[in-house]
Amino acid sequence: MEKKPIKNPVGRPKKKLEYKDSDLENLATMQCTREEIAAFVGCSVSTLKRNFDPPIKRGWDRGKISLRRVMFNKAIRGNVTMMIWLSKNYLGMRDKVETSEEKEPLPWSYEIEEDGINNSEK
Repeated sequence: MEKKPIKNPVGRPKKKLEYKDSDLENLATMQCTREEIAAFVGCSVSTLKRNFDPPIKRGWDRGKISLRRVMFNKAIRGNVTMMIWLSKNYLGMRDKVETSEEKEPLPWSYEIEEDGINNSEK
């Protein structure tokens, strides 16, 4: 049998971080941005996006779920502000806005005499 030559890997080796995927996921759960996470772990945003995006997206989703749970619990316990906010955003309710039926602009009157002086100023 013929041995295949061992090829050298192409490109730069993957960046090794001192942090685990779970650490990145926990930061994302707190809704940290990619820029903040990259600054914390010491790599570029593009490296973070290319190599560690799945745990970050999982963390963002977990954080949204936790926040939504807390918001609903507050509303159920009687927080009126949260009830109003959730009803507007989830149920499509809105404040009643009263408008007048008139479509004409407000009247404006400023009379100028031939000499350029307003009659009321004389």
